[in-house]
Parts: sequence; C-alpha cells; structure tokens
Amino acid sequence: MKKLRLILGDQLNQQHSWFQTVDDDVTYLMAEMRQETDYVKHHIQKVVAFFLAMRSFEGELSSKGHQFIYLKLNDPDNPQKLEQLISKYINKTNAKKFEYQLPDEYRLDQQLKNICESLEIESDCFDTEHFYTSRYELKEFYEGKKQMVMESFYRMMRKKHHIMINNDQPEGGKWNFDQSNRKKWKGEPSIPHEKAFTKNVRKIIHELNAAQVETIGNIESKSFKWPITRTDCLSTLDYFCQELLLHFGDYQDAMHENEKFLFHSRLSFAMNAKIISPKEVIDTVLDYFYEHPKEINISQVEGFVRQILGWREYMRGIYWKEMPKYKQLNTLNNTNKLPDFFWTGNTKMNCLKQSIGQSLNDAYAHHIQRLMVIGNFALLAQVDPDEVDKWYLGVYIDAIEWVEITNTRGMSQFADGGIVATKPYVSSANYINKMSNYCGSCHYSHTKKTGADACPFNALYWNFLEAKKEHFKDNHRMNMMMSLLAKMDNTKLVELQERAALVINNIDDF
Repeated sequence: MKKLRLILGDQLNQQHSWFQTVDDDVTYLMAEMRQETDYVKHHIQKVVAFFLAMRSFEGELSSKGHQFIYLKLNDPDNPQKLEQLISKYINKTNAKKFEYQLPDEYRLDQQLKNICESLEIESDCFDTEHFYTSRYELKEFYEGKKQMVMESFYRMMRKKHHIMINNDQPEGGKWNFDQSNRKKWKGEPSIPHEKAFTKNVRKIIHELNAAQVETIGNIESKSFKWPITRTDCLSTLDYFCQELLLHFGDYQDAMHENEKFLFHSRLSFAMNAKIISPKEVIDTVLDYFYEHPKEINISQVEGFVRQILGWREYMRGIYWKEMPKYKQLNTLNNTNKLPDFFWTGNTKMNCLKQSIGQSLNDAYAHHIQRLMVIGNFALLAQVDPDEVDKWYLGVYIDAIEWVEITNTRGMSQFADGGIVATKPYVSSANYINKMSNYCGSCHYSHTKKTGADACPFNALYWNFLEAKKEHFKDNHRMNMMMSLLAKMDNTKLVELQERAALVINNIDDF
C-alpha cells in the first residue's frame, strides 16, 4: 500500500521508528509554508533555524534511501497551506493511506484532525516518540488533586524513570537543589568561549526577502550560533558536559551584561524541534556526571535535569490538559498595550535594554531574563497577556506554543489564575540587582522608589499589589507582601501609585 507521511518542522527526530527501515511504498512530505511563517511574526533567526534544520533532516534521510517530497518556501508547486498540500500530494503520489505524527500545537492538531475527516483515503496518526510523557499523563497524575504543583510531578518522574534515584530516594539526600542555584556571576569562574557554528545563511535570508516574509529581530548572514544538524547538536551537548555543566546549577539564574549564554547549553531549539531527545540529553549529562563524581557537584546536575524532566514535561502536560480555553485566560484583567521598546530595545531601563536587546539580536534570553526581567515588567505594567504571548512566541528561537504559552500566560503573567504558579512572579528592582550587574550602569537608581531617577520597577511593584489585592487576599504565599502593603503609610502609597501611573502612561519615554 502506498503511503504518504507528513513531517512537520518540529518533528525532526531521525531516531523515530519510521526511519529505521527504508520502505519504497512510503513517501515523506515536508514543506516550508506561509501558513507557518505568518501565523505570528517570528524572529528571522527562528525561521532560518527551522528551515535549515528541516533541509538538513530531509537531506540526511534522503541519503539513506528514504523517499522525500520537500518543498521550499518559494517553490511554485508549494500550496503554502496544509490542507491543500496534503490533498495535492496524495493525488500526485497515488497514496492509499495518509499518516502523520501527533502535532505539539493545538491549532495543528485540530487542523489535521479536520483534514483527515475530509479525506477519501485511510489515515492514521502516531506518537512523535520524543517526550518522556504521553499527552495526558500529567492530567491523569493530578486527577482528584487540588493543586498541580510541579514538584510532586517531578518526583514522580524521577522515580518512574529511575533518574538520580537510589532505593526510591533521591541521590544526594534532596529532591531539589534550587536553593543552591541562585548565585550571582561576578566574572568568575571564567566561561569558556562559546561553541559557534559557521554557516552562511545569506541564501535563505534572500529567499525570505523574496517571499516578503515579515520577521522581527536581527541576523548575521555569514554565521549562525545555533546547532541545527544532529551532528552539531551532539557536539553542543558534549561541549556543555565538558565545559559548562561544572557550574551550570550555581549560575543558572544569573544575568550579566557581557555574557549572553553564561553556562546554559543552547539546546532548547534542538530539543523543541526534536533533533535531539530529552532522554538523550539527560542520559548524556548523567553519564558524564557519574564519570566525574569528584569534579561535579550533584546540585549542578539536578538543576539541569529538573528543567528538562520536570519543567519541560510539566508545561507540555498543562498545555494539553488546559487547551484551548487556556489561551483566553486573563484572570487579572490586564489590558495595557505592549511598550514599543519591546520591538527595539530602546529604553533607559538597563535590565530591559539588555534582555530585550539580546532577544532581538540573538532570538535568545534565558529563563530568568524572560521571567524576572521582561515578564516581570510586562505584568507590573499590566500588559494584555495576548500581546505578551505574541511577542514571546515570535521572538524566541525555541518558542513553540505548547512551551511558550504555559510559561508566558501561566508562569510569567499569572493570567491563568494560578494553574501553573502558586503566586505571581513579580519583584522590585532589588531582585534584579541581586542576580545581575544590570543596575550598576542603569539610568535609574534601583534603591529609589519615587522621584525622576527612581527605578520604575519599584513603584510599579507596589502599585500592582495595591491594584490586584483582591485577587491575592486569600493567597497564603502572598501574605507577607500583602501585610506590608496594608501597613504602608497612605501618603507613601499614593506617591508610589502616582509614579507608577506616570510610568504606565508614558511607558516608551522610560
């Protein structure tokens, strides 16, 4: 029976069972589509990364004998939309069965289900064979529980997959070394020169320009920082183990003007495109750790494992449990416009200038920059979460909706009312100063709360707590801050509110 199998741009798993044998009756279909470049305005490096990775994937598997139809963005035979693409190439290949792997975005999942219902031939779907969990494993785990705290899910995952476990107990005597993962990096220990990849992307940039694809951000045409082939991904993973793992946990929350990546692995795009699997990453890191027990402390490794085995799988599970209603949630009723400087980085607030500027230049910022600088400011400024979602989904190279929206609308903006986070992740300038060197060279003073040179984060913080106090009155994790707010002198509070109003109403002047 002739089969047509669809491969989406984030399904680049060469280890999938589909590719372990060559079948002359199977044709694989891949396409660079305007449907995917245009549903949100993406960072140019993100579009380039996906297209480069897709082309590499097709090239490697074609060289092994698999039959592929691959349509580039400007190919005249490219219908640019999924339904027309599938229909056209079912007819061209005379396929008697259509197969696809389960998408990780709800919109594509629904689209493919609808397409298959209209087909006149048999169809079937398969797992991507990538994640540790199935789509609804988290939903089943939390059935009947009042809260979906990530820590309990993470411990279950450690036990189930026997990761850093001895006799059902955690190695090192603790499940979580988060308290050890909050050091400020001050220039030492030194960070080895980042591993880079020299790829000329001028041709693909020209193709995007010819197609008039609208993008955001910047790109260098003669080099590309991101691993997009399987060989490069494995090399990047080895580099992380040998050069960065030693200090990863200590400084995973640190921020610094002169270091974009610090000790982070730069594997998030590769994992989210499925070029490399989470199990492969964790197994490699653990093997290296066990081979070097005297060199590497367990706190460095646990912090890394928790991000992948815990947080990444947890967010995917929340996504499939809560969609599609999750995308509409705005519990705090925030409606303000996203500041224009989110698209330029032109602001006098140095922490935002650095974090947004890096995002626009490199399609990257690590989790604390995303959460406690950019997301923190957006929440304190009470920006509409729809606008925040679109920006995060577009600007980051690793942003696919299943992982972006749960982190943004949930963890960062508290728009889900506490499904993901038990409290809003907001702070004044004190936290940013504690974890970075941003405040030292800032136009504003991180110690001042009011006045023309006071850091806007400070007034915005107290204004936010006052404005949303009804939402948090029963939240025990907010008790201390709400108690301080209640005891605050009214004159002082009014000054803070007036300063915050000035910031919000003239936000692009700051």
